[in-house]
Amino acid sequence: MKILGIETSCDDTGIAVYDEKKKIIINELRKQKIHSKYGGVVPELAAKNHVSNIEFLIKKISLNYKFDLNKIDAIAYTAGPGLLKSLIVGSTFGTSLSYFLDIPLIAINHMEGHLLSPLITKKIDFPFLCLLISGGHTQLVVAKKFGEYKIIGDTLDDAIGEAFDKVANFLGLKYPGGEKISRLAKFGIPKSYSLPIPMIKNKKDMNFSFSGLKTATKNLITSVRITKKVKSNICRSFQETVVKMLLIKCKRAINFTKINRICVSGGVSSNSFLRKSFKSFANETNTKIFFANKEYCTDNAAMIAYAGYLHFKKKKNFQKNLEIFFDPNWSIENSHKNF
Repeated sequence: MKILGIETSCDDTGIAVYDEKKKIIINELRKQKIHSKYGGVVPELAAKNHVSNIEFLIKKISLNYKFDLNKIDAIAYTAGPGLLKSLIVGSTFGTSLSYFLDIPLIAINHMEGHLLSPLITKKIDFPFLCLLISGGHTQLVVAKKFGEYKIIGDTLDDAIGEAFDKVANFLGLKYPGGEKISRLAKFGIPKSYSLPIPMIKNKKDMNFSFSGLKTATKNLITSVRITKKVKSNICRSFQETVVKMLLIKCKRAINFTKINRICVSGGVSSNSFLRKSFKSFANETNTKIFFANKEYCTDNAAMIAYAGYLHFKKKKNFQKNLEIFFDPNWSIENSHKNF
């Protein structure tokens, strides 16, 4: 059985193939560098580039991998959440291709794709907790079983990835800023500056907030003379504070749910300092921590193809009658639909 995955939720275009016997056999991604000069993703440009990128990637897998599209058993595509115009491109292409090949079409929730991504290479038993940390989301989710998810913590303002990008912007670093902050932080001195850890007073609160930390970091930047070393120290302190908040919230989630298995997923989960901190946390708290392979952390089609495979086995989320489904605000709690 082979499932084709299509990812177009934001600005990265992904095409992948999951094989039941060989796992991920194709995983291609095309990034859009044009957004850097605008300081963020421009939805219209993202959608326009998805059109040409999908065509390019489909030709690439046919030529470079000698892959025959007629061997696909089903198509899985990202239906949301994400940018409306980007979702339209992927869903329209997926619907057209499924009609042409006369095979099932499966709508996949982007955040469920992230949640399931560690399972591509690791055996993880349900139930487990999942910390979803990406450019658009910061959530703590209880995964009771495949398809049954409950959000127990969410951001009240910015997502973690947005906070990284905005702090990077304050420091004069180009978009996207997450990797740049992580890189500079490696040269910073630990605990150089004291920054406030948001949302920790109520010991039962598992929600997140980044606005106060973002403002405090901005005030710090304007109060000191920025040198290369100072910039690295600020990046280090900001990163330390963010990770400390995540660990506090995860510990609360463990106490609340009595579940000691945590998957950490999403683009921010590729951060090396975060991974090291969570591994130390696992040893200290007797918790099992799981990460997806780094190539499956940021937006990718492999996780969509894999999620599509699981849905295919359960006969879930099948589209009917060429009805194109997409929802920019699709919650992971309602990720399994009856069409």
